[in-house]
Amino acid sequence: MPDPFANEPGPVVVLGIGNLLWADEGFGVRCVEALGQRYGFAGHVQLVDGGTQGLYLLHHVQSARQLLIFDAIDYGLAPGTLKVVEDEDVPRFLGAKKMSLHQTGFQEVLSLAQLTGHYPERVLLIGCQPEELEDYGGSLRPCVRAALEDALALGLQALRAWGAAPVPRDPAATDDGVTLPSLALERYEGGRPSAEAACRVGDARFLPAAAAHAD
Repeated sequence: MPDPFANEPGPVVVLGIGNLLWADEGFGVRCVEALGQRYGFAGHVQLVDGGTQGLYLLHHVQSARQLLIFDAIDYGLAPGTLKVVEDEDVPRFLGAKKMSLHQTGFQEVLSLAQLTGHYPERVLLIGCQPEELEDYGGSLRPCVRAALEDALALGLQALRAWGAAPVPRDPAATDDGVTLPSLALERYEGGRPSAEAACRVGDARFLPAAAAHAD
């Protein structure tokens, strides 16, 4: 008997992976944050700030029919370069190009989802080559921040094909964002001290002891 729900869209999960506190490591989360700020989506679409949660993201992967991933990836290319990897190539690529602990953890998430038999029909990874990772409390570097717009365009193209129905949001909307308000890009960047004022082993906002010594 044919499945009456076979042609229905979704569920679609859009997952941003990375660490906002380590410069270009925050690329994936910033992509998902921007999508949530700028667009509304159909009810079967979920935007997730995956951060560095590793195995705690398993249920999101298992629940998805289509999975879109944004991340900072070491492709060995020029900083700011985008590269798209699809479907069965995604876990293989993540396994071959380890850049950080969170990336290794997410490869394990994909492997476990495959073992449980609950794995997305489509997986799309949009990765950006980072320029700088060793800058605690640091910004996205200009070339990586510029690449964010092209990454969003690629992601929206896939989401439209998957029936996600993105619709531009009213800029005045006050809905809760994907990330915490205190970590939203403009607020985070606006409160960041200058390179001269900040301790280069960390941002004083996140190092109370360093701030005390500075006084």
